[in-house]
Amino acid sequence: MSEDEIDEETPVFAIATAADLAGMHPQTLRQYDRLGLVVPARTKGGSRRYSVRHVEQLREVGRLSADGMSLPAIARIIELENRVRDLHARVYELETRMQEELARRPGARVFAAGPSGSVVTLRSGTRVRRATDVVVWRPRRELASDDDSAR
Repeated sequence: MSEDEIDEETPVFAIATAADLAGMHPQTLRQYDRLGLVVPARTKGGSRRYSVRHVEQLREVGRLSADGMSLPAIARIIELENRVRDLHARVYELETRMQEELARRPGARVFAAGPSGSVVTLRSGTRVRRATDVVVWRPRRELASDDDSAR
């Protein structure tokens, strides 16, 4: 996230600003808070502070309410949406930890010979830079004589 972006979870809006952004009356936001529909964060002084996500939830509550859905049903939908969001975050965290763990396992490492002949550890899937050294191969004379006697 860049410095110019606002974290959607950060409670920054006072109730009047959040009400304007959601297209509602501040008293409606207080009522939704009392019912547990959209519960904002509180400052040390007790003032409500709404985040961008809260404002989005308020707009969704307004749409659902305008469509004739009851407030208890809307509360259940919001509860389930929050649970899904938390589970997505948990899955992402677990996937990240699993990838890190797999990268640390001994079977995930590959070994190769370094330029000096030493053993070098590589990550799985990493290609070794090819050497451009020329190596002259000379067969042992013993092997040639063994082949002749076998015939």
